[in-house]
Amino acid sequence: MRKHNADETCGIAAAAVVLGDWWNVLVLREIARGHVRFDALAAEIGLSRNVLTERLGRLVAHGVLRRSLYQRRPVRYEYVLTDAGRALLPLLVAMQDWGDRWVLGDGSVTATADTDSAEHARVHALAGTRLPEDLQLPGIQGPDQPVVSPDAAATVLFTYPGTGVDWNEEIPGVAGCTLENRLFRDTWPGFQRSDVDVRGISTQLPHEQAEFARAEEIPYVLLSDAHHQLGAALRLPTFRGAGRLRLKRLILVVDAQRAVRHALFPVDDIPHAVAESLRLAEACVAAA
Repeated sequence: MRKHNADETCGIAAAAVVLGDWWNVLVLREIARGHVRFDALAAEIGLSRNVLTERLGRLVAHGVLRRSLYQRRPVRYEYVLTDAGRALLPLLVAMQDWGDRWVLGDGSVTATADTDSAEHARVHALAGTRLPEDLQLPGIQGPDQPVVSPDAAATVLFTYPGTGVDWNEEIPGVAGCTLENRLFRDTWPGFQRSDVDVRGISTQLPHEQAEFARAEEIPYVLLSDAHHQLGAALRLPTFRGAGRLRLKRLILVVDAQRAVRHALFPVDDIPHAVAESLRLAEACVAAA
């Protein structure tokens, strides 16, 4: 297909050449979710083996994926995101955010969700999903922190839009981030007694989170998903507010094998949700 000369200096056109078509986007979506082996990709996407082989080869050639040998007899590879591939994660999340708002939603900006929404169905379908084993995020304790505690019997992950933000626009469901953190802080001894870890996650930068943690004496881990690794891995709902793509408020109870056992979303009654997350986590530990 003949291209206009302006395409040679157009970043949008260059990116379009790499992404190619919607199958390439879906391949990247599934690899971000942890489906890195050929058979898993074929099953999740429903793509023929010949076409999938061609798409994977193209993405490897463009430097978005690399092949990693995991079996020698017969030879088998995993397909792993390169630095260039990981840099596409914000684009995938932005596409999802646009689709949730303008195609699957009514166009309004909200930090919550209706029970009949696609976001609600997607979050609650996470039950049984295992988080990618190598998923790490930067946090107030330093870079490369595991999302799921390697030592606790269960982990409660709660995502929130952001603390200390001057919301200049009325966005339903956005208020309450500081309250939620304070409630988790005050309930922290109960989580500790039950061998349950707590990790708060937002798209704020680690230094922003560290300032808040010092001021509020937060005892648990705060992690930054500023590069949208967790958001892409779990297809978490987002909204755009105060100049940043932000995670909506939800709570996941994850067992020691990194499998999501319970999902609370939307979180409208914050005190009830914090107490319920402790109850569900204790039940998860007891059933282990």
